[in-house]
Amino acid sequence: MFDYQRQAQVRGLLLRYLESPSLRHLRDPKQVDRLAEEIVSTVDRSSPLWGKWDAARGELLKASAKTWIPIDDLIAFLNRLPGPRLTPTDVAQRLRAFQEEPYANLYPDERVKDACLALYAAEVEAGTELTAIVGALQEFADEEERRLDRERRERWKAAQQAERLALERRYLSGADCKWTPLAGSKAIFTRKNGRAFRLSPTKEKRWALHRIEEPDDAGDLLGVYAARGAANKVIDKIAYGPEPR
Repeated sequence: MFDYQRQAQVRGLLLRYLESPSLRHLRDPKQVDRLAEEIVSTVDRSSPLWGKWDAARGELLKASAKTWIPIDDLIAFLNRLPGPRLTPTDVAQRLRAFQEEPYANLYPDERVKDACLALYAAEVEAGTELTAIVGALQEFADEEERRLDRERRERWKAAQQAERLALERRYLSGADCKWTPLAGSKAIFTRKNGRAFRLSPTKEKRWALHRIEEPDDAGDLLGVYAARGAANKVIDKIAYGPEPR
């Protein structure tokens, strides 16, 4: 039984108990004992699909899902807990079921595998029990994933900035280039066939297209367009057409 199913069942039992209009009934120790027994019976009820798995085994396996603990060591530890003997297939398929739960996000991240295995080996060497190792590896894997994600975002931002600066330098050098912003301007600029153009947003949320010589020129207005694509079609014609006399 998945955690969200167990929580829903316990919640239902509590809500049903609280429906009683009598405070005396709600505070009666015998009634509380009966509720406790019902909750325990419901939560610990073995699933017909996973008969070998009690709450302790399931919680440990689920907690270890993203930690890269060697599967043989995990199986050996699980088999020291009360319950029928688990085979590698038992463990692999129970783990897969956990990973396929809605919104579980329990697949291990390949990027942290080597670091997790190194930490695991160090903790085993130090004599740490496996339950504690699972918790330490959970924290480590989560932090490593966040760190790697931050570094990836920073690399992407740096690459975008480098590309933007390269485009800006290309435009300012007089070379043809695709649309690029220039520092301090809301407009974007392009050069095609040696001819420069500026596309500026208007108050009406349209685009004003100008033929220019320098970025801050007033330029010649070629038209106002609802979308950049329309301006691009105009540029394609003008850039290779005859210069006006």
